[in-house]
Amino acid sequence: MNKNTLPTIRQAFQVRYTYQLLFTRHIFAVENPLFKNVLAEYRPGHAIKCLFVIDQGVLDHHPKLGQQIEEYCNQFKDQIQFTDLIAVPGGEQSKKDQSSVNKCLDAINENAICRHSFVVAIGGGAVVDMVGYAATIAHRGVKLIRIPTTVLAQNDAAVGVKNSVNAFDKKNFLGTFSVPHAIINDLEFLKTLEQRDWVAGIAEAIKVALIKDEQFFEYIESNAEALANREMEPMAYLIHRCAELHMDHIAEGGDPFESGSSRPLDFGHWSAHKLEYMTGYSLRHGEAVAIGMAIDMVYASLIGVLQDDLERVLSVIKKVGFHLEVPFEGDGKIKELLNGIEEFREHLGGELTIPLIPKIGTKTDVHSIDYSLMEKAVRSFMYKPQNSL
Repeated sequence: MNKNTLPTIRQAFQVRYTYQLLFTRHIFAVENPLFKNVLAEYRPGHAIKCLFVIDQGVLDHHPKLGQQIEEYCNQFKDQIQFTDLIAVPGGEQSKKDQSSVNKCLDAINENAICRHSFVVAIGGGAVVDMVGYAATIAHRGVKLIRIPTTVLAQNDAAVGVKNSVNAFDKKNFLGTFSVPHAIINDLEFLKTLEQRDWVAGIAEAIKVALIKDEQFFEYIESNAEALANREMEPMAYLIHRCAELHMDHIAEGGDPFESGSSRPLDFGHWSAHKLEYMTGYSLRHGEAVAIGMAIDMVYASLIGVLQDDLERVLSVIKKVGFHLEVPFEGDGKIKELLNGIEEFREHLGGELTIPLIPKIGTKTDVHSIDYSLMEKAVRSFMYKPQNSL
């Protein structure tokens, strides 16, 4: 050994993560002990501090929710210490700048929420994303419980390990990976959703079915009208199966924190994220994903990756309630949308990897795009009278 060189020290370690997704109704009814039991499993016999951050839209539709939460915490005060309840804007408004994040951080600081306390995020996917980001950067991570209140959040956004906010006019530019202590789905929250939000969440279920589970796609196909008509039983199964497939992917894919470039669960998302931004987020995320999947299905057909099932898939997407129209026209807008491919490559970390569907229930990755054919796919969904797609 050179006397001026010390030997390199190397070390490796593994950390095991466990989290759970629970299903209930009327979560803050005093006769329902589930929420209290989740805290008791973590630290039995201790009054655990809880800060509640709630989507303003949820409070508007459930005006007694704040009172119910306080009464619930008082009922189980030996296990739960209620500290505060704050409201934040719903939807992408909560993610578009740092104001909502700062509001959460202020509340965490003022209420002395520590690493053994809990932040409880109640709301749609955007709010859950934002609150998770704030909780992760406070004290290098305080405990988090997610209570998603939309179809999209219950079957997709809240069940993963990602948190994020938007920056530099890019969706999810700032973010973290962290594992929530628990996710609790309360189906009662779905009853007050607008029809657009009820339908929008179905897009992620169609996505994961196309990628991973032909039988699940067939279930959605056979229950498309019931889902569009807001029947709760098929929706409950759809949420459960979609979330199960999502969580299995995280655990079994070998890359839960996305250190590689393969992102199969982002099928249809390169254009979806760009469509959301270009419409000022007037498109719901699920609506944009539905259009994005349709574009990529047509592209897969144009390049010969998809041999069959194009019309079948488009029919199911429309039957559950989606309108497959790119909501603008003109060469400049198309060029701007196609720039989303390069932004997606940057988001992945270098290598472009876009999943396509060769057959329902399977996927393949492509690493380059024929822009002329992708433009043709996009144009096939641009609004025009009597558009057959």
